[in-house]
Amino acid sequence: MISLLAKVFIKEEGEITNQVRKAYGSLCSIVGICLNVLLFGIKYFAGTMSGSIAITADAFNNLSDAGSSFITLVGFWYAGKKPDLEHPFGHGRFEYVSGFVVSMAILLMGAELARTSVEKIIHPQSIDTGNLAMAILVISIAVKVYMAFYNKKIGKKIGSAAMEATSMDSLSDTVATTVVLIAMVVMRYTGVNIDGICGVLVAIFILYAGYNAARETISPLLGKVPETEFVEQVEQIVMSHEGIIGTHDLIVHDYGPGRVMISLHAEVPGNGNIYELHDKIDLIERELKEKLGCEAVIHMDPIEVDNELVKTVRKQVEEQLKNVEETLTIHDFRMVTGPTHTNLIFDIVVPYNIKFTDEEVEKQVQEQLQQLNSSYIAVINIDKAYVK
Repeated sequence: MISLLAKVFIKEEGEITNQVRKAYGSLCSIVGICLNVLLFGIKYFAGTMSGSIAITADAFNNLSDAGSSFITLVGFWYAGKKPDLEHPFGHGRFEYVSGFVVSMAILLMGAELARTSVEKIIHPQSIDTGNLAMAILVISIAVKVYMAFYNKKIGKKIGSAAMEATSMDSLSDTVATTVVLIAMVVMRYTGVNIDGICGVLVAIFILYAGYNAARETISPLLGKVPETEFVEQVEQIVMSHEGIIGTHDLIVHDYGPGRVMISLHAEVPGNGNIYELHDKIDLIERELKEKLGCEAVIHMDPIEVDNELVKTVRKQVEEQLKNVEETLTIHDFRMVTGPTHTNLIFDIVVPYNIKFTDEEVEKQVQEQLQQLNSSYIAVINIDKAYVK
């Protein structure tokens, strides 16, 4: 159904633009609202007719799911707004906010289900095991499986954490309803009431799913590490241009899906023509935007390429750093030679997961350079690795 509606209402020409993302998100959210309201009506009618409290409660759960779909719809609508004076980088992160709200709803549902399930264990209640009640639950499971499938599929297609959170919500409902159905079948054929125990197990699953959904949606808001594939693509594009010796200090700023800005340093020959190098950097920035859809700002770092002593000492320093930590790398290496000592000026990239503090790293590097040459004094700037 979603594929058919997408062909009718969404004009997609290969590229997933912000407007296409907004259209897909809005379509899936509207379909979600309609299906959840329909399930609410069916379950509420069946619960009222059969006197089943479980089905009636599940009906209102579907009504809350319709509210979650509405939140997602508002999120896509607001995230799709154009940049303005107060938000020059657009409103894309609002999609992450809406996904986080949905994940909070999942957690609240899990907590409430855990509470009511414990009460049912302490004070067991009779379960309606009629054919109508079971048929309603089977229909609900089928619809929820479909909703989880299309939200997951479209969420992957357009890179939406909010839709993947909605998919997880539908999957949680599927598991919850399935367990209720199993409890009804067991009660019908054995007379054993396991409704409360099954409810606790489902609550644990829902709470875990809500935690994962919250983590996936809040991580971009806090500023997560960029994907390795994206980093490799950036480096490949930059290094493919003749005259670029190396790159470092890549930082990725995520302002929402399809709204990415990057900054990096590109090492260029210090004896090169400044105008030609500047023109090359401009071309690279445009290529990054065309191929990866990101705004790029590149800082040129001129390095010595003719001084054999500097190249030799740099290699020696890199080898000495391996005695401190294999993962340490350096850039912006310079030498300033004086009558009594030589300053080695460089930046060290220190990963976040290293076992030493920045002060300990600097102290050990100083000691290693003293072993290399007692006249060497390191002037170090500590950088952090912003990528995996």
